[in-house]
Amino acid sequence: MKFIIVAALFSVALAAKLDEPIAIVSSNIEMKEDGSYSFDFESADGTKVSESGSQKQVGPKPEDIGTVSKGSYSYTSPDGVVITVNWVADEKGFQATGDHLPTPPPMPEHVVKMLADLKATGVL
Repeated sequence: MKFIIVAALFSVALAAKLDEPIAIVSSNIEMKEDGSYSFDFESADGTKVSESGSQKQVGPKPEDIGTVSKGSYSYTSPDGVVITVNWVADEKGFQATGDHLPTPPPMPEHVVKMLADLKATGVL
């Protein structure tokens, strides 16, 4: 749900910069009794948002229920490039992927060797 608020604020911020409101060209929302949901919308400027989620046991006890969600959003940057972010939010946290997002550099060879050695000796 936090994502919905962020997406809405993002849309409002973009719309505030323009003289005319940006029309929503499609919008779908589905909520089921089991707690699962999905929604998506697309605006006239090409911005797209999609999300779905469901209830899942995320801990050892039956009452450890949480919402797991996945989705994506895309928009066109000021320089004309379409930016797309795909994401998952589950018991492992929020994980976003996108071609424009930075990635860590590869591990140095000596670290890879050290980890392999530790694993071989049973430490890891």
